[in-house]
Amino acid sequence: MHSDTEQKKLVVLASGNGSNAENLIRYFSGSGLAKVTCVVTDQPGAGVIVKAGKLGVPVRVITRRMATDGPNMLHLLEQETPDLILLAGYLRLIPEPVVRTYHDRIINIHPALLPAYGGKGMYGAHVHQAVFDNREKETGITIHLVNERYDEGRILLQRSTGIEPDDTPDSIAGKVHALEMEWYPITVQEYLSAG
Repeated sequence: MHSDTEQKKLVVLASGNGSNAENLIRYFSGSGLAKVTCVVTDQPGAGVIVKAGKLGVPVRVITRRMATDGPNMLHLLEQETPDLILLAGYLRLIPEPVVRTYHDRIINIHPALLPAYGGKGMYGAHVHQAVFDNREKETGITIHLVNERYDEGRILLQRSTGIEPDDTPDSIAGKVHALEMEWYPITVQEYLSAG
């Protein structure tokens, strides 16, 4: 870690439209505590590329093969020297060499209350559909550290929201998204401050 006076460097890994990534960039841009210095995506058409670009944050587009190649991924990240790596809708399993090198310095946000609705294939709309199909009374978000297995790292924060009888998978997604927007930056900030 850098000294306290230096801004912490955050690298965001994203695969989708980038609303969480954009939220993190905006939140930390004026904080003095940390700054998103790079966004890495494995999707050449991802919306996050445009969003990050508009906010002046460089984007590295990697191939799917590179994303799963531990030494290659590690080399790319080491060039960025991040204090923390933040996953924002990033769908690939982080290779073991990266998890080992950045032990307790990779954070993910998951759109359900883990351990429920976690694991491979459980992301985005798939999660909200499963929650809806099972007629759950609540759902929420889990912010956790990343280990070698999907969605099993130490939990930093969970927040829940109720599900009404007239909710749909889309309205459930909206409620969960609101929690993500509110709590992900705050949790990252608290984790950095505690570190």
